[in-house]
Amino acid sequence: MSDTKPQDKLMQLLADDMDGVNTLIRKRMASKHAPRIPEVTAHLVEAGGKRLRPLLTLAAAKLCGYDGPYHVHLAATVEFIHTATLLHDDVVDESGQRRGRPTANLLWDNKSSVLVGDYLFSRAFQLMVETGSLRVLDILANASATIAEGEVLQLTAANNLATDEHIYLQIVRGKTAALFAAATEVGGVIANAPLAHVDALRDYGDALGVCFQIVDDLLDYDGSVDAMGKNVGDDFREGKLTLPVIKAVAEADADERAFWSRTMERRKIGDGDLERALDLLAKYDTIAATRAEARRWAGKARDALQVLPESELRDILGELLNYVISRAV
Repeated sequence: MSDTKPQDKLMQLLADDMDGVNTLIRKRMASKHAPRIPEVTAHLVEAGGKRLRPLLTLAAAKLCGYDGPYHVHLAATVEFIHTATLLHDDVVDESGQRRGRPTANLLWDNKSSVLVGDYLFSRAFQLMVETGSLRVLDILANASATIAEGEVLQLTAANNLATDEHIYLQIVRGKTAALFAAATEVGGVIANAPLAHVDALRDYGDALGVCFQIVDDLLDYDGSVDAMGKNVGDDFREGKLTLPVIKAVAEADADERAFWSRTMERRKIGDGDLERALDLLAKYDTIAATRAEARRWAGKARDALQVLPESELRDILGELLNYVISRAV
């Protein structure tokens, strides 16, 4: 078992609950009147994603001793929200590939992706309401608004050298960490866990989400196609100011700043520019500094776990942090 990935351990431990989640997802993504909805949704939902967010909801509920049915509804809700944001993101980013497969907007069109994403958001809210918990509804509604806010902030910060680490963190906590935090928090809430445990679950999810995104951004400059499902330098070619570049821009001299302005702000990228960007990241050691930042957030998540009762699930959530960090080594 020692070589088994922590998310696979979670999947094995929560297999029956996850089967219930998958059954509910398939049932609720059906549409009597618009067959394109299940077609588009199935393309993404069945694409072999890690299902990490719904697994976190199930794990949090089980860790807190929940034995009712609604953790399955919440896990499906979280996956629907995540899938809806992916459909919208691929349109905004004009992406052609997701998890190694053509994106829905490429196979169908932008209109279908946006409208099916809207449908999934609506389905998510229907599932939330069925739990009968106003507090759960509040948490997930706030998360949905925060995700959208993070995406809009990213849009306005893109290709802008004035984007600093503070703005970057705001974006990451919005577009990625908000759903991780909500996924874990609602698991504790539905189980009527003590407030200290609910807060710890939320803090764990938030820090895990930030760590997850920082590592993802790091891999764009220091990873492999296999590790990412995309090509090294994609963020650079799209002019996305992520942490390794933000740190290099902060140290840049006039000539280097002109290079970053041309490539990131004006999107004029030629032969050898990616190599020069990588050289500048190496010059200021921003890969190592970014890795250290990811470790710092993993430490915050680990601290939050210590508040929770000891269990096999808590241990696996700790292993998950180690796994995320190991991708950046």
